[in-house]
Amino acid sequence: MIDTTKTIPEPCHVLITGGAGFLGVRLARALLAQGKLSLAGAESVDVGRITLVDRAAPPADLLNDARVSTVTGDLNALLSSGGAGLDAHTDVVFHLAAAVSGECEADFDLGMRSNFAATLSLLQACRALKTQPIVVFASSLAVFGDAPGVPLPPVIEDTTLPTPQSSYGIQKFIGEQLMADFSRKAFIQGRSVRLMTVSVRPGKPNGAASSFLSGMLREPLAGVRATCPVPADTPVALSSPARTIAGLIGAAQASAQAWGPRTALILPALTTTPAQMAAALAQVAGPAVAALIDWAPDAAIHNIVKTWPARINARRAAGLGLLPDSSFEEIIREYIRENTDAIK
Repeated sequence: MIDTTKTIPEPCHVLITGGAGFLGVRLARALLAQGKLSLAGAESVDVGRITLVDRAAPPADLLNDARVSTVTGDLNALLSSGGAGLDAHTDVVFHLAAAVSGECEADFDLGMRSNFAATLSLLQACRALKTQPIVVFASSLAVFGDAPGVPLPPVIEDTTLPTPQSSYGIQKFIGEQLMADFSRKAFIQGRSVRLMTVSVRPGKPNGAASSFLSGMLREPLAGVRATCPVPADTPVALSSPARTIAGLIGAAQASAQAWGPRTALILPALTTTPAQMAAALAQVAGPAVAALIDWAPDAAIHNIVKTWPARINARRAAGLGLLPDSSFEEIIREYIRENTDAIK
């Protein structure tokens, strides 16, 4: 006999700020392909609707998907008018929208408006829903910094005290604290995910101080010269786009017990150097391609990058099944497989 009393779970509504950006687009595609989400460890439900919020429109494949809707405009303005796409049926918010590190150092007000004010307004809007949505906040490894006289430990863990040394890092750490307090008050279910530098990013360079960590691979693969502005032996912590997206989705799906009491979690990282990245490029694409990298130090960029930690013990992330990339050669091969039109 069929049990007709069992209710079918409602499909979930996902909202992504920065939804037309590189990570936002990739996250939306991954969620659509996955088809289901197990939010905070609950029973899997269909991904019924994804709302992408950004200043620009997303690519055509997302616009043409019946499950996707878009909201275009400045996030602060949209939130102040109630037009950001949030509603009582919003189950999970991925907050990816941000001004990047180099921009925030060059324009303090831009960083405070984009990274602080917008985050606070978004959390207040989630609070007003009174539904305690899951909020996954894209924080950054830049919340840690090697301050003069206060060196970082050799290996960073989730319990390491954040000491940001840039406006961007400070704004991200403020966002983490807002997430923690809104979660403590049970306004949201907050998950702050400290992202590594993502490499290799397709497309054009952005204003991030770490942009060269993609450009020094991406441009030579397209037959264009590129510049590395830091010493070749500078250690850096990197993550591929695929591992980064897996971390964001994993944060949304982890049960409260598996996530633990701390709202902020470090994602796994592959530790490497620009010299090792160039060697990997030569191994995969040939020495002539790697020879297109120019080594031209830029003190302003190096002064930011050298304060970032490079060695990570992501024990909590490993407990959620999240692991680092196996090698930088494989990251390059993955980029080539996914971006054949950008390879010369």
